[in-house]
Amino acid sequence: MLVVKQYQFWRLITNFLYFRKMDLDFMFHMFFLARYCKLLEENSFRGRTADFFYMLLFGATVLTGIVLVGGMIPYLSVSFAKIIFLSNSLTFMMVYVWSKQNPYIHMSFLGLFTFTAAYLPWVLLGFSVLVGASAWVDLLGMIAGHAYYFLEDVYPRMTGRRPLKTPSFIKVLFADEAVVVARPANVRFAPPAAEEVPQD
Repeated sequence: MLVVKQYQFWRLITNFLYFRKMDLDFMFHMFFLARYCKLLEENSFRGRTADFFYMLLFGATVLTGIVLVGGMIPYLSVSFAKIIFLSNSLTFMMVYVWSKQNPYIHMSFLGLFTFTAAYLPWVLLGFSVLVGASAWVDLLGMIAGHAYYFLEDVYPRMTGRRPLKTPSFIKVLFADEAVVVARPANVRFAPPAAEEVPQD
């Protein structure tokens, strides 16, 4: 409401930078942020910094829109009014996107049980509820993550169109370099050609 009534537009950005009090839920979200942000950068978005930034921008925009619209709905406004910071939701979005892009990786939760990565967001959502955190925060992240996954991965395969193509003005901001894999000079990855085989 401060953004709308008092024009404090910086809150649209700073609410993604604050992670509230330091408790068990805070520690787990910090772990999620460090681990899955790194995995996305090194794998799915390797050499595509602009695309990674655009994913975060899209997620932040979707989350902000959901909270603003949800705050106007009579029966949901009370729940959404309690959501002041969206940093945990944005973190959870990255977890969701990674799990959708790597659904068959086997994982273990605290050594108690194993599951595939496709179920990771639901396992973490259950854990958040157990430690007393708001389920809405993680659910919003899952909604934003699913929106990105559908528009970036599923919809283009269905129609051949890519609605979330990174705008050129964002690509200009980042100097993405082609990923180059170094090959040692004296190492062969295939048998030598016939004419290279020494003759006795």
